[in-house]
Amino acid sequence: MDKMVDLSFYKDKRVFLTGHTGFKGSWLCRVLINAGAELTGYALEPPTDPNLFSICGVQGKMTSIIGDVRDRVKLLAAFEKAQPEIAIHMAAQPIVRDSYKDPAHTYETNVMGTVNFLDCARLCGGMKSALNVTTDKVYRNNGWEWGYRENDALDGFDPYSNSKSCSELVTQSYKNAFFADAETAVSTARAGNVIGGGDFSKDRIIPDCIRAALQKKPITVRNPHSVRPYQHVLEPLFAYLLILQNQYEDKRYAGSYNVGPDDSGCISTGNLADLFCKAWGDGLSWENRHMGGPHEDNYLKLDCSKMKAVFGWRPMWDVEEAVAKTVEWTREYMDKRDVRTAMDKQIAQYVKTGEEKNV
Repeated sequence: MDKMVDLSFYKDKRVFLTGHTGFKGSWLCRVLINAGAELTGYALEPPTDPNLFSICGVQGKMTSIIGDVRDRVKLLAAFEKAQPEIAIHMAAQPIVRDSYKDPAHTYETNVMGTVNFLDCARLCGGMKSALNVTTDKVYRNNGWEWGYRENDALDGFDPYSNSKSCSELVTQSYKNAFFADAETAVSTARAGNVIGGGDFSKDRIIPDCIRAALQKKPITVRNPHSVRPYQHVLEPLFAYLLILQNQYEDKRYAGSYNVGPDDSGCISTGNLADLFCKAWGDGLSWENRHMGGPHEDNYLKLDCSKMKAVFGWRPMWDVEEAVAKTVEWTREYMDKRDVRTAMDKQIAQYVKTGEEKNV
């Protein structure tokens, strides 16, 4: 049976979220606030203008602290004030191409940021459940046509991917050294590529598609044959909450988990652009313009058998539905409608899909 997180579990829970001003963080803030959580966020200023955090209606309903995860003193002060029961680490330098431009900053943020997060979790009493969110790119990419499993080698190629591999190793060390005999359950989640409404990032295929559509120009696709696991942003977020809830109640669930789509969601960038053009309409098209640039792996796929076996978890929306939801949200935003209502509608639809599949 497909299993969904029980959002009522989060009512009145003290939750600490790093990276709350980002795309995924903003969606998670909306989910947790709707669930009645007592939420504290810690992150840099929103990374883009416009940005989802400023328009999604969560400010004033949570404690939002602007700070750098590299600043251990400020982060610890925020932890001590919030006294969280649950903590989620999503703050990161997330762009592969940017990691080539400034590798030192990428490692400082993604490795030492994780050290600081885990150290705060270690020092802050009352922590029951913590999750470090990494990426599908933590694995040594061998070009396999099958999915990577949680026990495969961690050895990301580029500075971003490698810094996230290091983040996984840091988490394992802290688990062994400090949390083995403690009440705190600590897991990592390795998620595939996410899409959804409100992503204004650079160097990501769906935001690039949207910008081209608005300019009524063909979409420029740099690597149309690269295969990636694409999923709607709500898929990993609900998976994170499911992990956190279960290990809060039983520490034996702590571990490392892949979170990605089924095989049908592992498609090429060109196929994803095709789906977007179909959903958008208006004669939108794309063109192959490889402009060089740093190394990017051609094939990457996750095996999510562990999540399915341990939690009964399943993806709810296929990639075509994920693209359709992204276009739906974007048109609401373009028409200057209330994006908070659009987000809540899609969250409710996602939950309903889970309930129907669980019948």
